[in-house]
Amino acid sequence: MAGNNGGPWGGGGNNQGGGGNRGNNNGNGQRPPQGDGPQIPDIDDLMKKGQDQLRVLMGGRGGQGGGEGGSGGTGGPRISKGMLLVGAVAAVGLWLSASLYRVQNFEQSVELFLGEYYRTGTEGLNFAPWPLITREVLPVTREQTEDMGGARRGEDGLMLTSDENVVDVDYQVVWNIADPAKYLFNLRDPRQTIQAVSESAMREIIAQSELAPILNRDRGVIADRLQELIQDTLDSYDSGVNIVRVNFDRADPPSTVIDAFRDVQAAAQERDRLQNVADAYANRVLAEARGEAAQVLEEAEGYRAQVVNEAEGEASRFSAVREEYAKAPEVTRKRLYLETMERVLGDVDKIIIEENGGSGSGVVPYLPLNELRKGSN
Repeated sequence: MAGNNGGPWGGGGNNQGGGGNRGNNNGNGQRPPQGDGPQIPDIDDLMKKGQDQLRVLMGGRGGQGGGEGGSGGTGGPRISKGMLLVGAVAAVGLWLSASLYRVQNFEQSVELFLGEYYRTGTEGLNFAPWPLITREVLPVTREQTEDMGGARRGEDGLMLTSDENVVDVDYQVVWNIADPAKYLFNLRDPRQTIQAVSESAMREIIAQSELAPILNRDRGVIADRLQELIQDTLDSYDSGVNIVRVNFDRADPPSTVIDAFRDVQAAAQERDRLQNVADAYANRVLAEARGEAAQVLEEAEGYRAQVVNEAEGEASRFSAVREEYAKAPEVTRKRLYLETMERVLGDVDKIIIEENGGSGSGVVPYLPLNELRKGSN
């Protein structure tokens, strides 16, 4: 083009009316020298050279060939159709990468339309057109643990029992996500909420229990009751949280008094042992006494039956004798006399001597008949 005699960067020529000369610039696009000092390039020239370089990089032409956009070789950058296509494909790819997402078998997603709940995603590849719809992917089956109690949280684990004793409790609450939508929208801080509810429920249970059962036999019962109470409270919040289990790790007195408490426990166990020994002795003695009493009662009952039977027998015999006596008084009287004499004399050591012996000889008066009878026996 006429009048374009600029440098290698397509600078302005010596046009007098063009935009290549401004202010005090000379026809070569530079300020006139001022004195003997170094010449400072014009800022417009630096900007123009930068634009020309950018235009060359974008596929345009430099200033020496004359620009298509106006006089002085200052035409704008040219953008080809290929560049537009590449940019469009890149933009679509970025949009698809932001809109497509995958849900694993242990996850669930919640899609939000402008920040509000829209739907719950399914397992596999899902499409949520960004930026209108965003998503939150949550690991619903992963078990998460909240460590509670004194060993982990300082004095927060100290709790008061119903019998006014202090117990230090350690336990774990294991949970997972049951409803992702409720979990995201109904709880501001899920972990803090679960911890607060768990501690409150445990304090309620401990306050209704005595110390000895907590330390010994009721740990399983307390864990089951604690899980049920936590779940009921979280359900009332529509939290979308499921309590998997509660691990009751430890229940001890505070560390400052644990030695004294163990001494008390040892004394209580010794008391229980002695009480059991005394109860066993009492049970044995009582059983023996009851056996002897039963034996005496049985003997008395036997004696009573014997006396009654004998009396009834005597009465029957007397009635029979009376009837016989009424029939034959003389015979009966004689028989009774003989029976009585037999009964009286039957046990007497006696010798009966007939007054008139068969040969007329008497008995020697001094013969020790009693001694002879004893010798014959």
